[in-house]
Amino acid sequence: MAKGRELKGRIKTTENTRKITRTMEMVATAKMKRALDRVTSARPYANALSEVLSSLYSPDLAERFPLLRQPEQERRAALILLTADRGLCGGFNSNLIREARNQLARLRASGVDVELHIEGRRGVGYFRYVGEALTTVVTGISEKPTADNAREIIDGIMSRFMSGELDAVYVVSAQFKSALSTPPATQKILPVAPPQRKGGAPDYILAPSADEILSDLLPLYVRNQLYRALVETAAGEQGARRTAMKSATDNAGEMLNVLRRTYNRTRQAAITQEIAEIVGGAAALE
Repeated sequence: MAKGRELKGRIKTTENTRKITRTMEMVATAKMKRALDRVTSARPYANALSEVLSSLYSPDLAERFPLLRQPEQERRAALILLTADRGLCGGFNSNLIREARNQLARLRASGVDVELHIEGRRGVGYFRYVGEALTTVVTGISEKPTADNAREIIDGIMSRFMSGELDAVYVVSAQFKSALSTPPATQKILPVAPPQRKGGAPDYILAPSADEILSDLLPLYVRNQLYRALVETAAGEQGARRTAMKSATDNAGEMLNVLRRTYNRTRQAAITQEIAEIVGGAAALE
């Protein structure tokens, strides 16, 4: 009955694993709901910022604001990669890292000197392993990012862009379309590309002047772009983890069915063998 005892052990181990993955699926579902609330809350503010910026923008104003500076040629750029601090979320982190690698290769092939700024332990671990130099490393905020976190990450980079040290800033993050769809994407957040204006030019009486409004609005717009990327990546991480844990739970259930059938067949065969031995022994004594 050694094989039967081995199967019972495997059944017990698989049951315990299924309990863990089911619990992790429930936790990820709850966290995804909170992360999705942050995404939903961030969108109206971002849309309002875009609308005001598109209304105020004009070519003559663009010449006076460094954040709107459009360099003729990109020579030095910053690439910000947003990943998760934890794994167990399927191919979520590997897809983001692959997108960042493709973006790095494209920029370097164009002769651009690229520096890496990474948020999340998974991205940091990979690029350190392959020997890439990291300019900035941030960890511990991937699940609950705040506007302050976005400001801490982007303000120094934004200052360097304004001084002319950088010509462009790219962000690689996840796009949260649904719990089953969180594709990676690259967004260019600097220089600021003014949103397309809808309809004709509005007739505003501004107080204070457009210059003063834009001087405050443009940094807010850049920070908000990064904040949206952070919250969408956080929601994408929980959605990917929920999907991965549900798949693991379903696979564990299928494995349990196979193991239980195998155990029952093994036990039935052992009982049949014992009955046959008893009948054979009784027949030999007659």
